[in-house]
Parts: sequence; structure tokens; C-alpha cells
Amino acid sequence: MIVLQVNGLTKSFSGLNIIENIQLEVRSRDRIALVGRNGAGKSTLLKIIAGEMSADTGDIIVPKDTRIGYLEQHSGIDSPLTIWEEMMTVFKPLQEMEKRIRALEETMANPAVYSNHDEFTRVTNEYDALQTEFKNANGYQYESDTRSVLHGMRFYQDDFDKSVNTLSGGQKTRLALAKMLLSKPDLLILDEPTNHLDIETLSWLEKYLVGYEGALLVVSHDRYFLDEIVTIVYEISRTKMTKYHGNYSAYLIEKARNYERDMKQYEREMSERARMEDFIQKNIARASTSKMAQSRRKMLERTEWMESPDGDEKSASFTFPIGRQSGNDVLAIDNLAVGYEEGAVSKNLDIHVYRGERIAIIGPNGVGKSTLLKTIVKKQQPLAGEIRYGTNVQFGYYDQEQASLTGNSTVLEELWRDWPMMNEKDIRGILGRFLFSGDDVNKHVSTLSGGEKARLALAKLMLQQSNTLILDEPTNHLDLDSKEILENALDDFPGTILFVSHDRYFINRIATKVIDLNVNGAVEYLGDYDYFVEKKQELAEIQEEKKRQLDDKSNTVKQVREELDREEKRQLRRITRAIEEAEKTIASLDEKISAFETELSNPVYADDHVKLMEIQAEIDALQEKHDSEAENWLDLQEQLENFS
Repeated sequence: MIVLQVNGLTKSFSGLNIIENIQLEVRSRDRIALVGRNGAGKSTLLKIIAGEMSADTGDIIVPKDTRIGYLEQHSGIDSPLTIWEEMMTVFKPLQEMEKRIRALEETMANPAVYSNHDEFTRVTNEYDALQTEFKNANGYQYESDTRSVLHGMRFYQDDFDKSVNTLSGGQKTRLALAKMLLSKPDLLILDEPTNHLDIETLSWLEKYLVGYEGALLVVSHDRYFLDEIVTIVYEISRTKMTKYHGNYSAYLIEKARNYERDMKQYEREMSERARMEDFIQKNIARASTSKMAQSRRKMLERTEWMESPDGDEKSASFTFPIGRQSGNDVLAIDNLAVGYEEGAVSKNLDIHVYRGERIAIIGPNGVGKSTLLKTIVKKQQPLAGEIRYGTNVQFGYYDQEQASLTGNSTVLEELWRDWPMMNEKDIRGILGRFLFSGDDVNKHVSTLSGGEKARLALAKLMLQQSNTLILDEPTNHLDLDSKEILENALDDFPGTILFVSHDRYFINRIATKVIDLNVNGAVEYLGDYDYFVEKKQELAEIQEEKKRQLDDKSNTVKQVREELDREEKRQLRRITRAIEEAEKTIASLDEKISAFETELSNPVYADDHVKLMEIQAEIDALQEKHDSEAENWLDLQEQLENFS
């Protein structure tokens, strides 16, 4: 079933087409990524589809009753409600339905209604219909679903009563995403949903979206996320849109094949064009060949020559040279605690960094990753512990907040201020390598986009020629092409890299070691992100196996104990029954002995010595049995006391 169709969509600003003749189709359960450079028109297209912006030409077809949910990047929620109350606004129709069901139950319990057959039938029919509708709308599950989604977005039970207006910007963005997920539209449109999410939350979101019942249209620069989620990729490039099947990695492979094919075709056409132009130039002036040359000229003018596959899109081009090499020992961190006056956010940190290592620092938001980097480069004081620096270590620090950039200076002045001995031509040349050309160098830093500020900060980092790079979220604000360029530059960097990133694709490409930071220390993993995930999974499985073995052992002990208890109870019942039998036997023997003793004193047998001897023999035999049974009774009583 088609949930969205876009036909011939065109949008221009100031007479310049941003997107042109766009064709897009979204079916139920589709997982579609929209990719392209910054400024290619991705967000513009999403806004038009969501109805927040009009197109110049083209049609958008959405079937009746299809619900579209759109979450802009950097969007958040401002509300006086608590987190839980805000989430519950999604389910107002369900809550109203639930109230109606309760009201109908009270009505059905009313004797006056119960005795009126027609009215009772009407009420029960409405009740049954509402119950079915409520169940089909997941009415019995929505509170549980809300808790699950909030937990995935790292909002826990203790947070539910917090006012939304007290949250940080990043938390409000995560809450807006949670609310959008709970609304479950038929088409979910997400513009950069991975911003402000740590790796653990990203992993949860990926699993949730894979199982999402509706269709998904997403813009994201997180390549790992796209590989996990999408099955179709639409690329916007030079105002046009091209469709690719598969995830992001499949798209890259197919795009490379297309580029190679198109480049060969382009080279053939350019070669043919050059031959025609050469022929025209050589023969146009000759009387014998002039007509032929003119014919070729007309053919040249009529032919629609293929545009270069490279087009007019430019890519940044840079490397990170170093001034001089550092010693083998770069950093030694012992028992370090980092944080603020309010207290430590992470402590007991023991980290050793050696020359040439590429170390990724990961961990949940708020655990102190950026704070650790600031402490290492001495922009913040440690709360405890020691940092020892190696010989000739020169830090180049990239701050994700771009705090080192001056807002009122121009792009050219920003570099010239720190390197005043360089001439303007060289400065402009360096800026050109970072895609600042012509009048771009006169832009004020405060007017730059996030991507432009990131490229300017990287330009300054390159000029420092540091042998140890400390990078805090270096891929933030960069488009996919710029990320590839940065990764290539870092691959070729001959020094040491210590970086914080939640870009798992970037970590896989760069890292040789992963440090998992937590509030009480750090754990090292000797490999990239995939290795880290594998080892954590192994450790989790080992812990689970240990727990299972302990549970099995506990269950075995429990079973043995229960069997012993059952055996003890059987023994107790046996002893109790044996005591009762012994007491009955003793009582019977007492009666018999008493009867024979009465017979022994009978005057009739006073002179009958033989009879008296027989009676005495009977008494003695019974007494022997009595004594034996009494001794048995005493043994049984002792056993009973031992059980007690």
C-alpha cells in the first residue's frame, strides 16, 4: 500500500532551484533514507511533504486517513506538564474511550437499565464495540508502551514527575522523539533523529525502528544507523534525486559503480566532442571541407552532451601534518576524577596512551567524556588524581562547542589572527581547501552554519601541526562527504588520536582501542566499535551463564533441601506412628499383665501350685515384652526429640 507519492516536485529560492522534478514513493513498512550534502535540499523536501512549506510545482499524494508524523532536527517540547502527563496527551482519545467504557459498566449495573431489555441491549452492544475498538487500539498496553519508550530514551521512573520545562535542550529533543514514536503515525518522518543520543540510546532506537509497524523516511548523517535501519536510499545531488536499493553501505557500492560507468561514458563523449571540435577547427576554412565542417558544427551544437559526473560539487581536501614527533609515552592518567564543583561525574580513571594509538572514548551522556578531554588539555582542573604528559607532546584540541571561534571576526581574520606571519594568499589557499572560497572568507563567524564552523575549526587544527589530536565529537555538523574526507585525513595522520564520538561508523574506521567510560572508572577494549560490542556481548553472556549456573546450583540445593525435608517429614511420620503403636502395645500388655495378676490372686488357685506357676510364667513373658516395648518407646522418643 502506498502511503506517500511525490510527483515532479520543484522548489526554488531566489530563482535558484534547490530541488527539481523530484519523484518519491513510500509504501507501507518502507525504510527510506534521504541522503545528500548539507544544503542539497533534504530538510526542504521533508518540510514540503509535512505541509510546513509549499512547493513551486508538483504534487504530493497522501491517501485518506494516512497519518504523517514529522520531527524536525533540533526540535523539542516546551510544556508546563510533567514528562508523564505530556506523554499521556498522545493517548487522549484512548483515555476518553476508557472513561466511556467505565461509564457504560456503571450503566449496565443499574437495575433500571438491566430490567429494560431494549436499553440494556443498546448499552451492551455499544460496550462490546468500544471494548473491541479499545483493544485493537492497544488500549490495554499504552501505559506499558510509554514506560518502555521513555526508558529507551533514558527517562526513568524517577523522572516522570519532572516538569518538561526544567529539562535541557537535548532532553527536550529526546522527549519530542519519544512522543513522536508513541503516536505511531503511518509515515514517520525524522530529520536527524540521532542528535543528542548516546550509543546505548541509539542502539535501542535502531531496534525499535526495525520493528516499527509504519513506514519510515529519515534524514541522518549517522551511517551506522542507516546501515541498521534502511532498505532504500534516495540521494539528492545537484537538485536531482536518484533511488538506490539496500542500506547505506549498499548505496555507496552502487553509487561507486554508477560513477565509474558514467565517468567512462563521459570520457568517451568528451573524446568524441574534442575530435569533432578539432575537425571543425582544421576544416572550416578550407573550401573543399567547409561544408562538412559546418555540418559537424551543427551536429555538435544539437548534441546534448553528458554533464561531468563530478558536476560542480567540490569536496574539502586536507591532511593533518605534524611539526615533530612525540615520545612513545603520550599520557599516563592515574586515579583521576573529573567533574565540577558540584562533584565528580567520573572517577577512578586509569588510562595510558602511547604514540600512534587511536583511542575512542565512549559512554552514556553525562558520564564526563567531554570533561575528561578538557581536563587532559588543561582547560579544566582535575578533582583528584594525576595526569603525566610525555616528551614533546603537542595537543591539537577540537571542541564540539567551537568555543575557540570568535563570532565577530571574519573567516579570514579567524585564521590570520592566530597565524599573523602568513600572507593572505596562503590563508585563502588553506581556506579554499576547506570549501571557503571567494566572498566566503569575508563571512562573519557568527553567521556560519554548523558545518561551516566545523570546517573552519578543522582548518585551524590542521595549521597547528600537533602530534596528538584531542577531538570532541568531530563529525557533528559534517555531512556524509565531509565525514569521509575527515576520516581519510585521520587515517593518514602519523600521530596519536584521542577522541569522543557517538558516530559508530567513524569509531569503526578510526579507533584501534575503545575506552568505555562509567561513573566509577573505565574499561579498555583493544579493537574498534564492533569488537567492543562483541566483547561486551561475550561478557554479558558469560555473566548470564554464571548466573544460570548459580541459579541451577541454587535450584539443585533447593531440590536437595526439599528432598531432605520430605525425607525428614517421612521419618517424623514413621517415628510418630511407631510411638503410637508402641504406646498401644504397652497399654495392651499392661491390661493383660493386670488380668493375669488378678487371676494369680484368685483364692481358687491358692493351693494349685502348678496353675500358679503357669500364670506367673505368662506374667513374666508379658513383662519381658512390656520392658522391650518400653525400651523401644524410649528410643523413639529420643529420635523425636532429635528432630525437634
